[in-house]
Amino acid sequence: MSVVLPRGPGWANKGLIGVGGKPGGRRDNGVMSLLSRRPRKKPEDRTVTLIGRSGCHLCDEARTVVGQVCGELGASWEEKDIDHDAELHRQYWEQIPVVLVDGAQHTFWRVDPERLRRALSA
Repeated sequence: MSVVLPRGPGWANKGLIGVGGKPGGRRDNGVMSLLSRRPRKKPEDRTVTLIGRSGCHLCDEARTVVGQVCGELGASWEEKDIDHDAELHRQYWEQIPVVLVDGAQHTFWRVDPERLRRALSA
């Protein structure tokens, strides 16, 4: 079985508009977005990791913000020092402080408390 795709100007107007109105041939009829949604986690089921080092003033500021936001929402948090972990040092030394939410990078350098609250509540 072969599939013939339209060519030439206006091909996108022949029903092959993709997700977000861009050409691509795949339509999003809402089913994919429903299937790809993960169940919502409660803030108390999330873990925030602050990666930094001693003597870093931005890390001190980030520690204050993370502690306040996690304390308000009941999320747990931990701190890791890049000086005691070679892999973390290799990965993050130019970005500290780095904040991870459930292991995924959330931000670096400056922590916006409102953005962190939204991430923990999403």
